[in-house]
Amino acid sequence: MNPAIQIEHLDFCYGSKQSLFDVSMDIPMHQVTALIGPSGCGKSTLLRCLNRINDRIPGARVTKGSVRIHGIDINRPDIDLLQLRRHVGMVFQKYNPFAKSIYENVAYSSRIAKITDKAQLDEIVETSLRDAALWDDVKDRLHDSAFGLSGGQQQRLCIARAIANRPEILLMDEPCAALDPLATLKIEELIHDLKQRFTIVIVTHNMAQASRCSDRTAFMYLGKLIEFDDTRKIFTNPSERQTEQYITGSFG
Repeated sequence: MNPAIQIEHLDFCYGSKQSLFDVSMDIPMHQVTALIGPSGCGKSTLLRCLNRINDRIPGARVTKGSVRIHGIDINRPDIDLLQLRRHVGMVFQKYNPFAKSIYENVAYSSRIAKITDKAQLDEIVETSLRDAALWDDVKDRLHDSAFGLSGGQQQRLCIARAIANRPEILLMDEPCAALDPLATLKIEELIHDLKQRFTIVIVTHNMAQASRCSDRTAFMYLGKLIEFDDTRKIFTNPSERQTEQYITGSFG
């Protein structure tokens, strides 16, 4: 498997507090990789290291190791963060559409990239909404407020917005945490479809969701990567006792 992301001996600190300890893993292309573990174990911190959103937090920094995307160290001082985040899109736990129309939410990043041709924008919006399994729901109300959508639809709109630039990698930080079971099922089905075009890394507290959605699963505990393997193996025959205890609910 060709890795899209290579994480090597990564240490990460918030100020004087170390949050990640010597994390190493290769994340394969066009698969779904789930990060699981109890609250505070470092999985969201690790996810945010992949597009350097942690840089927005004063004192947050990589103190050792590297994150490489297609061989390029993204922590180099000359990295253009805007370009990085175009290649590595992100969907957050709480759906957060802009206070704009459905159309303008999806077209936003294209307008920032100086795309002004209406036909091109229309194509980007329709393709992104189709890829997010939302087009049929909204094609007749593209200029209505995004806030008129249901919670699940708003999250799918945020996914459409995240993929409008055609990133290579899509990060998802508990994308179903605020959704009901039916909306969660639709997002999970969408994740399965999207991995044909994107490399996906998802943080989830939901063990059943990780087992359903992901190809590979990483179990983290106290900032350390305990085990990273094929999802089926992690959930049926883990190599580490800590992993087994967490999966079976013995702790965490």
